[in-house]
Amino acid sequence: MKKDIHPSNYRLVVFKDVSNDESFITKSCTQTKETIVMDDGVEYPLVKVEISSSSHPFFTGKMKFVDTAGRIDKFNKKFAKFSKFAKKVDGDN
Repeated sequence: MKKDIHPSNYRLVVFKDVSNDESFITKSCTQTKETIVMDDGVEYPLVKVEISSSSHPFFTGKMKFVDTAGRIDKFNKKFAKFSKFAKKVDGDN
């Protein structure tokens, strides 16, 4: 194996799934500014994730409804003024 190609700053890090508040500790070298005190009384760096094996449908067998229509409508309203097909305002035709 090649030497000195892997990071040397591995440490214990807490990954917290924000969709179901599950947390797990593993080794990582990811950078984070947040910390959390776990049940063992030790403070660990914290990484928040949207989805993990504890909430992913493949691993849980449960489907989860995601409101994509609301996100699309919000996007369209926000950027409608930049569209070349947008209605002209101030009486321009």
